[in-house]
Order: sequence, then C-alpha cells, then structure tokens
Amino acid sequence: MSKPTRPIITLEEHFLSRAASASPNPRNESFRAIPGLYDQFTELGPKRIADMDAGQVTMQVISHGPGDLSPAQCRDTNNQLAEAVRSYPGRFAGFAELPMDKPEEAAKELYRACSGKSDGIKFVGALVDSHTEEGLYYDGPEFDVLWKEATSLDVPIYIHPTWPTDKLVTAYQSPNLPEDVTTAILAFGFGWHSDVAIHVLRLYAAGVFDRFPTLKIISGHMGEMIPYMLQRIERVSSRWGRERSFREVWDSNLWLTTSGNWALDPLACILRNTKHDRIMYSVDYPFAKSCDGLKWLHELEESGMVTAETLEGIRWKNAARLLKLDVQPIP
Repeated sequence: MSKPTRPIITLEEHFLSRAASASPNPRNESFRAIPGLYDQFTELGPKRIADMDAGQVTMQVISHGPGDLSPAQCRDTNNQLAEAVRSYPGRFAGFAELPMDKPEEAAKELYRACSGKSDGIKFVGALVDSHTEEGLYYDGPEFDVLWKEATSLDVPIYIHPTWPTDKLVTAYQSPNLPEDVTTAILAFGFGWHSDVAIHVLRLYAAGVFDRFPTLKIISGHMGEMIPYMLQRIERVSSRWGRERSFREVWDSNLWLTTSGNWALDPLACILRNTKHDRIMYSVDYPFAKSCDGLKWLHELEESGMVTAETLEGIRWKNAARLLKLDVQPIP
C-alpha cells in the first residue's frame, strides 16, 4: 500500500460560471484567446481534479474569476459552485461571489452562502475584486454591513486583484509602449497587485479594523507588495490615529497566500517579518499549474528556509485552521 500523500490546500483557484458566461463581457471573451484556458476555467470536474492530483493538491477552495456580477448572477454562480462542492466532498470547498457594488445585497449573499442555514450551502468565506468596475473601494461606511456579517459568521474575505479602471489606464498608459505591454504593467505584471495593497491600507486608514477588530482579510501573490514595504508602512501609518498599529493589524487580521509566485526570494522576506501561521500555499489555477506549485514546495523543503512544522503550516494546516476545514490525506 502506498503511503498517503501529505495534505495540500490551495485557496486562490478560479472558475467561470454559466451565469457569467451567458452575459456579454469583453474580459470573459479574452479568456477564450488562450488555448485551453476557457475549458479549464469553466470546468468543475474531472479535468480540475486531474490537475490537482498532478500537484498532490488535496483540496481546492474555489472562487469565481471575474467579479461585477448582479445579485441574481452571484446567487446562480454560488449555487453552481455549491453543486460542485457537494459532488466532490473533501476535494472542493467554496468562496462566495458577492455583488460588491451593492453592499447590503453582498452581506445577504455572504450569509446565504456561508451560514449553512440557507439552500444547503456552506462556503468558507468570500473572494472579491479589489474594486468594482466603476472603481469603488470598500473603505466607506456603506460596507460596514458586509464587514459586520463577515465577523459574525467568522469567515475571511479574500481581496483579489482585478483590471484597472479606465481612469487608471488613462493616467498610466504611455504612447511609447505597445498596448499589451501597458496592460501587463497595469495589471498582472505589477499594477493590480499594488492596487490590492493600497486597498488594504485604505481599510486600515478608514478605521475598518477598529470597528471590526476580528475581521479576517486574505491577500494573495505573496501579500500583494505589503511585506516588502511593511516597515515603512508601519512608520508612516503611525500618524493616522488608529487604535492599533498597522503591524498589530498585520499580525492579527491579515493572512496571505503564495499564489502563482514560484520564487523563494519573496518568501524569504515574508518569513522574517510575518507570523508563519499567516502564510498559506496557493496555485492560482487555471492561470498556473498545480504541478509547478508542487515543484516550488519541493524547492522550499530542500532549501532549509523553513522547519518541518512551518512547511506543514504553509502546505495546509494554516488554511485548515483559518477556514475550519477537515482535510484528510489522499491515500
């Protein structure tokens, strides 16, 4: 009998729902241009499981890719994901899709999807874009209804990068660069990662963590720039008049994942300034492959940078604790 594989949980793993696919959206259509991506993106079954198995992933916490869906589309999307979770017990869990341009509706859908008291759905939190399509961030008092619900349910909100607004594109685009280069700089090459960091700082500066001291926020991609600027952020933000320092909030309210970043250098920084139980492995499927992530985990283990205990925390224990997941090794 083969030895059971040690568990691995991944948290930033996406899909595109039937409800979103049925609505005309140029961003959704762009996924069709990448060979094979659209099929992976829309599939919640054997192909996804096969990629997980190739990377020894025990459980994916699946979330919807693009945001800015209507309340009805969010419900349909979450219902579709719930069906998949029920079909693959122990392999899939879910983050809810929320209509973030309507905070009260977002709070209601978070409750429906995560409370376990509505429609047989029991997700483990929500993943939301870092701003709405119109450029709305979530630091205003109108979003307190959502933060209150999240803390009441004791579930985290994962703030995920999204495409820059038209205003940002206009401000940063260069006539000296090809359009595809500008897009990369503003989005997946750098810009949308720093946008998440700015959003987290706005939440802190606006007193969201003062009003909701047990709020749990996750950011991906090695912390979306914050770990590398942490000392400077802590010093500058000390003048903002908040009840706790940013360092205290970083240690108590914020978690990060490694999603799609297969390098040890950024992790070396994080291991020095971030509590190790806040670090969680992720892949960023289907934009990254689970087998590439597994190679990174092996490289990390062989590097001597972490103890066996810290490695197990990164692989699965930290996520299982945060999300209250019962994960068993795959035989």
